[in-house]
Amino acid sequence: MDLTVGINDTTLRDGEQTAGVVFSAEEKIAIACALDQAGIAEMEVGIPILGPEERETIRAIGALGLRARPMVWARMCPADLDAASLCGNVLVHLSIPVSDIHIQRKLKRSHAWVLKTVTRFVGMAVDRGMRVSVGAEDASRADPDFLCRVAEVAQKAGAWRLRFADTLGVLDPFTTRERIGALVRHTDLPIEMHAHDDLGLATANTLAAVLAGARYVNTTVNGLGERAGNASLEEVVLALHVIYRRTTGIDMTQLPAISGLVGQASGRPAPPQKSVVGDAVFTHEAGIHVDGLLKDVRTYQGFDPAEVGRAHRIVLGKYSGSQAVTYVYDKLGIALSREQARRIVTLVRAHAMRTKTSPSDQDLRDFLGQTRTLGLAGATL
Repeated sequence: MDLTVGINDTTLRDGEQTAGVVFSAEEKIAIACALDQAGIAEMEVGIPILGPEERETIRAIGALGLRARPMVWARMCPADLDAASLCGNVLVHLSIPVSDIHIQRKLKRSHAWVLKTVTRFVGMAVDRGMRVSVGAEDASRADPDFLCRVAEVAQKAGAWRLRFADTLGVLDPFTTRERIGALVRHTDLPIEMHAHDDLGLATANTLAAVLAGARYVNTTVNGLGERAGNASLEEVVLALHVIYRRTTGIDMTQLPAISGLVGQASGRPAPPQKSVVGDAVFTHEAGIHVDGLLKDVRTYQGFDPAEVGRAHRIVLGKYSGSQAVTYVYDKLGIALSREQARRIVTLVRAHAMRTKTSPSDQDLRDFLGQTRTLGLAGATL
C-alpha cells in the first residue's frame, strides 16, 4: 500500500478567505517559498477571477520555479475559466455545488444541469491543456449516489482528481470514513479531502479520509480559513507521521517558522495552546509531569518535540514542586539544598497566585535571597 499522502495547502486561497485577512503579493510569495522549502507538494495560490493584481501574483509565484505545483481555484463558468487561462502553467481546480440545498436554493438548478456543467467545463479546460481537479462543494451534505455520478462524469471528461469538500464542517470521523470509502470504491479518480473546522473536527476528519483511501488532503497553516477555519497543516502532517506512519515529504522542523510567518502576515498568530506550533505546547509546570520528565522524558512525551524543531521547557508556577525548582535553579547555575528548594516552592506558588505569571530569573534570585535572610545558607553560585 502506498503510504504517501499528498498535501495541497490552501493557505494562500482558502486561508486568505478568513474574514479580515488579506495577504500582500510580497507576503504571498514569501509564504509560497516557505511552504515549498518545507516540501509541500501542491499549493492553491489564488482565485484568478478576482482581477489583474491577483493574476499577476499567481504568475509571479509560478515564475519562481518552485518544486511545489501551484493551483488556482475557479468556478465552472466561462469568465473564471478564461481568467485561469491567463495564469500560465498552473493546475486548475474547478468547483461546483453538489448538495441539493446548494443546487436548488443557491443555483436554482438540477442534478442534470450539474452533470452537464461538469462535462462541459472540465472538457473545455482539458482542451486548453489544463490539468483539472474537480471540487464537489458541500459534498458532505450531497446525496451519495449523485456524488458518485459527479465523479463518473468528471473522470470521463478528463479530470484527474475529485475534491470532497466538507464545506460546513458538519462531518464526524466515522461518517467521513464511510463516505470517502464508498467514493473510493466507486471511482478510479484520486480523492482529496477538504475539511472545515466548524465542529473542531477538521483534522480528525482529514485523518479519517486518509484511512478510507483519500490520497490527497487540503490544509492551511494555523488552520486559517472561512469561519472556524480548515484542517491545520501542522496538525495533519504531524498526526499522519506519529499515528499512522504516513509520509508527506514535509520537513516538520520548519512548521513553527511557517506558522510564525503566516501568523504575522495574517494578523492571526497561533495562540499559545495551539497544538504543534503554539508557544506553550511543550511547556511544563505541574510537579508530577516535571518529575516524570526529569526521570525519563518518555513518561510525558507522546512524540519528540525535536521532530517539529521544538524542545521541552519547564517553568515554575502554582503547581510546581521541588524537583522543578531545583532543575530551574540549576539552569541558572545555582545549586539548592533540599530545604531551600522546599522553601522556594512556597515563594513560587505565592508569586504565581499574586501575579498570575511565572517568576523571572530576577524573581528567582530574589527568592533565594529571602531564604538566606531566613538563615538558610548553603546555596552555591
